[in-house]
Amino acid sequence: MPQLCDLVIHVNGQQIFFLNQKILSAYSGKLKKIIGKEKRKSQIKNLSIGIENFPGGPDGFEMVSRFCYNHGKIKITVSNVALLHCCAVFLGMTENLSPGNLLKQTETFLDGMIHWSWHDIIVSLKSCESFFTYSYTSGLVEKLIFSLLEKLAQNSDIATLIASSSSSSSSPETASRFRFSSSAKTTPESTKPGSLSKQWWFDDLIILPPMIIEKIIANMGACGTDNNSFILTKFLLHYLKNAVLRCKGGAKSSVSYSRADYAGLAGTAVHGVSRNSFSCRGLFSVLRIVSGFGLSTDCRAKLERLIGGMLDQATLDDLLISGHDDRGVFDVNLVIRLVRIFVNSDFLSSQKLKKVGRLIDKYLCEISPDQNLETSKLLGVAESLPDSARDCFDGVYRAIDIYLESHPTLSFEERSRLCSCLNFGKMSLEACKDLAKNPRIPPNIAVQALKSQHSKIPQSGYPVSVKDVEGPSTSSSSGHMVLHSDNVERLSQETQEMKMNIQRMQWRVMELENACREMNGRVSKVVRQDVNVTSRTPPYNYSRSPFPRLC
Repeated sequence: MPQLCDLVIHVNGQQIFFLNQKILSAYSGKLKKIIGKEKRKSQIKNLSIGIENFPGGPDGFEMVSRFCYNHGKIKITVSNVALLHCCAVFLGMTENLSPGNLLKQTETFLDGMIHWSWHDIIVSLKSCESFFTYSYTSGLVEKLIFSLLEKLAQNSDIATLIASSSSSSSSPETASRFRFSSSAKTTPESTKPGSLSKQWWFDDLIILPPMIIEKIIANMGACGTDNNSFILTKFLLHYLKNAVLRCKGGAKSSVSYSRADYAGLAGTAVHGVSRNSFSCRGLFSVLRIVSGFGLSTDCRAKLERLIGGMLDQATLDDLLISGHDDRGVFDVNLVIRLVRIFVNSDFLSSQKLKKVGRLIDKYLCEISPDQNLETSKLLGVAESLPDSARDCFDGVYRAIDIYLESHPTLSFEERSRLCSCLNFGKMSLEACKDLAKNPRIPPNIAVQALKSQHSKIPQSGYPVSVKDVEGPSTSSSSGHMVLHSDNVERLSQETQEMKMNIQRMQWRVMELENACREMNGRVSKVVRQDVNVTSRTPPYNYSRSPFPRLC
C-alpha cells in the first residue's frame, strides 16, 4: 500500500481518496502541477492535498479515478457525459498529457448530440443538476438547451414561437445558430415525439430543476416581463403546479429546493397571464399556484388587479382560498383587497355590484364558523362593499349570528361593534323579529332594529282609497273590498305584534336600568353605614362591623 498509494486527496471535505501520484499525473494536468508544487515545498514522498468545488463531488472524482486506473478507458453515456466533461475540464485532462484523454472523449461524444433523442437530451440536462454552476459556466448547459429547443422546433406549432423568441436573444451568434438549427430538422424521424399536441413536451420537462427551466425560457426570449407567449405561460403554470405537489409530498431528490427558488418562474408566469386572456376561474387557479412561491409584491398586485376587475364572474369556491398563516382558515385579507379593487374599478354597473354583494354575503356565512377569524376581519369583509351593493341585509345578519354562536366569549362591545355594519332599514321583518328574540344580540341593537321596522309601517293601518269605498256596487267591486279588508287585518296584526316586541324590549331596557340604579343605591348606603360605624368604634374593635372580617 505505501508504494501504490502515495497520494491522499480530500474532495470537497466530504471524502478521502488514497491514490497513486504517477497514475493521476499521467492524465491530469492540474493534479500534476499541484503534486510538483507540493514536492518542491515539503520534500515529502507521500503527499496530502485538498480539492474544493469539484464538479459532482466524490462521485465525480471516483469516476475520473477509475478512468485513470483503467488506462484511459470508461463507458460514456448520456447520463454521465456531462459530469465527465466537467471533471475533465476542471482537472485539465487534455491531449497534451495523453492521446485520447478524457476531455477529448467527452467532446467527441457531445459532438454526436445532433443524433440524440429527445429523451437523451433531457436525461443529460437532468444530470447537470448537482453541478449546475460549473456545467453552465463551461457552456455545456447552453449547448444541451440549444439541442432541446431544436427538437421543439420540429413541431410546426412551436417553431413560430421559437423563431420569434430567438430574435430577442442576447447574442446574435446564438440567435442565428438557433434559427439554423430550427430550420435544418436534421434529427432522425425516429426521435420525434409521437404526439402533435402543443403540450406534448410539458410532462417531459417537469423533471428538470428550476434553474435549468429558467435558462430554457431565457433562451426562448420569454423571461420575466418579456413573456407574452400563451403556450410558455401554460407550461410554467403546469411546471409550478407539479412543483407544489412535489414540495407537499416531500419528493426525494439529490438536490432540494425551497419555494423561493421558483419565484422567478412564478413571476414570469404572472407576466404571461397578464398579456393573455384568462377566465376569472382561471386567474384564481393561477393565484393558488403561484402564491406560495415568494411572489414579488408587484407581480402579486398585477394578478390581483386582473382578478378584482372581473370579480362579478367569480363563484364562492373561487374565493375560498386557504390562508398561509395561523390566523384563519381562509385568506380573508385577499378577498378584502379584491373587493376594494372591484368597487374602485371603472364602468362599474349596479347589476355587477349587487351580484358581488350576494357573493360576499355567501362568503361571510362560509367563513363565520372559523374559530380563528378575528372580529375585525369579518367586519372588514362586510363593510368592504357600499350599502348600494345590497338590497337586503338578511345575509349579513345570518353571518353575524353564525359568528356569535361560534364565538360565545365575545364581549358586549365586540358584539355591538359587529352589529354596526347592519342596515336595519334593509332587513326584512322576519329577520328583525329573529334579531329581537336573539339572546346573543345586545338589547340596544335589538331596539334599534325594531324601531327601524316600526317607522316603515303606517301607524293608522292600511290606507283606504275613496275610490275603493265609493265605487259602483258590482261583484268585482265587492271582491276588491274583501281583499282590501284582508290586507288591513293582516297588516294590523303585524303592526300590533311589532309594537308589542318594541314594548317588551323597552321594558327590558328599563328593568336593567332600574336594577343598576337600585344596586348603586345599595352600595352607597352600605358604604355610608360602614363609615359611620368606623368613626364610632375604636380601630381595634371589629365586633360591631356589619361585614365579616375578610383578612
